[in-house]
Amino acid sequence: MRSFTYERATSAADAAARAAGTPGARFIAGGTNLLDLMKLEIETPGHLIDVNRLGLDRIEATDDGGLRIGALVRNTDLAADERVRRDYGLLSRALMAGASGQLRNKATTAGNLMQRTRCPYFYDTSQPCNKRKPGSGCSAIDGFSRQLGVVGVSDACIATHPSDMAVAMRALDAEVETVKPDGTSRAIPIADFHRLPGETPHVETVLEAGELITAVRLPAPVGGRHIYRKVRDRASYAFALVSVAAVVHPDGTGRVAVGGIAPKPWRVEAAERELPRGANSASAALLAGARPTEHNAFKLTLVERTLAAVLEEARS
Repeated sequence: MRSFTYERATSAADAAARAAGTPGARFIAGGTNLLDLMKLEIETPGHLIDVNRLGLDRIEATDDGGLRIGALVRNTDLAADERVRRDYGLLSRALMAGASGQLRNKATTAGNLMQRTRCPYFYDTSQPCNKRKPGSGCSAIDGFSRQLGVVGVSDACIATHPSDMAVAMRALDAEVETVKPDGTSRAIPIADFHRLPGETPHVETVLEAGELITAVRLPAPVGGRHIYRKVRDRASYAFALVSVAAVVHPDGTGRVAVGGIAPKPWRVEAAERELPRGANSASAALLAGARPTEHNAFKLTLVERTLAAVLEEARS
């Protein structure tokens, strides 16, 4: 690990301003992803800004009947919150499906949204990777790509976003609240928060330089049956080959977002209109324009079968 400087922020606006004004600065809270990347020299920030003492660790009710989840709420606390378990069971189940208990005790809400891909070529610094070094090429496209993306990918990158929580947040229409270096704030629909790779896969979100996540806001509960199903190579903590986050109502309508197949949590509203017709029709709309490789083409069938299992569980 390379040497770096460190400071503790005193306010969210101060943290954002300091990050924008310090080349190579990064925010750190739980550090469950960033520290690994620093140890491998995939990321080499020259300055770390600790945001743990900013009071962003509360879950509060909102005037519209929803919840405001502070950026520093730990995954364990969020999954266990009575209101989340009662009204947003999808989110609680997704969090419990991710990582280990020790990691959930440290990982934060904002950090979960910001975590970087687990593509093996991204982690192998001897291999070209456009995410790690823009313009160097994508080793995964002609390499072993079983775990990687089939939709939303580009000629520059086929990596997937690893988060379970973000998939549930996408199905629930969350908004990401931030503060900019000039002290102004904004709310970003989670549908727009993560970027597709295109020709710039190293630009993964719409955040501006120094912009800090302060909270995630959930709208009022949508009711229905909340189901999160994760398919992975082993039952212990591992990243999804395919995951399905669904809210299904008694009439068969609902919402569905999919993980493990794209560079961002994947939701296609047109596919949701097909849910009453069954998994075959809905998955066809979800996967329109898919570009699988020879190693991960099985994911197309796996999405359909996982969605079928979710719909069957909802009916039961």
